[in-house]
Amino acid sequence: MTDDGGDSDRPGSATDWIDPLERNWLRFSIALLVVFSLAVGITGFVLGFQVPGEHDRVDPNTVADSGPFSEPGIQQIGSGEYKVYMLAKQFFFEPREITVPQGATVTFHVTSTDVQHGLKIQDTNVNMQIVPGHVSTLTATFDEAGEYPFICHEFCGLAHAGMFGTLTVEPEGE
Repeated sequence: MTDDGGDSDRPGSATDWIDPLERNWLRFSIALLVVFSLAVGITGFVLGFQVPGEHDRVDPNTVADSGPFSEPGIQQIGSGEYKVYMLAKQFFFEPREITVPQGATVTFHVTSTDVQHGLKIQDTNVNMQIVPGHVSTLTATFDEAGEYPFICHEFCGLAHAGMFGTLTVEPEGE
């Protein structure tokens, strides 16, 4: 009979019973979790990336009849601060062209009157999902002068490819 009270079959270290390959994969997985956590923290807090929030709920059938979405466009609310109210409809954005001065901080309020759409402004962190009945809100600062095309990135029907527009950031002094 053998003595089962001791660990004579096990090596000395508590982690020696784990295969070395498995131990390396555990280390790699933990390191990857740390890297992803740092990436999310840096983009969220240091670079200012933000998730579009649900600002308000609206009736998609009547949203264009009254209120700020009855006359979509840009409104200056302070020195260098603007609000843009946009409607996404099959198959266009209203307004299709937006112009702001360089350095402007713009808060986008976007909703859809029909189906799900998307709003992606090239070379910026503006990337929104637009759902009927919800007002998606996102704030961005445009420090670089130039033209920034925007598109619908959610397939919304046969003429989806024609759903685009331009945000123009004019240089200071113009």
